[in-house]
Amino acid sequence: GHRNIQGMASDPASGRVWATEHGPRGGDELNLIAGGNNYGWPVQSYGADYKTGEPVGQKGVPGMTDPKVAWVPSPAPSGLAFYTGSHFPKWRGSLFSGGLAAQDVRRIVFDKDGNVTAQERLDIGKRVRDVKQGPDGYLYLLTDESNGQLLRIEPAK
Repeated sequence: GHRNIQGMASDPASGRVWATEHGPRGGDELNLIAGGNNYGWPVQSYGADYKTGEPVGQKGVPGMTDPKVAWVPSPAPSGLAFYTGSHFPKWRGSLFSGGLAAQDVRRIVFDKDGNVTAQERLDIGKRVRDVKQGPDGYLYLLTDESNGQLLRIEPAK
């Protein structure tokens, strides 16, 4: 039931496993992964056919697991990382998702039950292929243009 997983990360606090995936022409997803669940592809989808623009599948099909977030329009999500460092105390426990088409990083906030309660978009201005936390507690981004860069996110001075 997955179309095209781009990032996967385990929450060190809860042990929950999260994945982002590309949808067809819209409908990129953030899914909470659990054994035995069917995530629906291609029966359930929030995107459209590239050629015709017609919906691919249906939204909210009984017996299928809904995404925690369906992004329309698509940010083209990429790598995922949970932040546990000390440089950004308000970000601890947040999930960060790179964006290829959106050229951003999305900070995703959860409640104790794993429901998304907020999202914040950090504009990078470059296609973000991956995001990871380094051993120094900073977030690092990898861009994928012809002159790709490794960027470090630091608190404002």
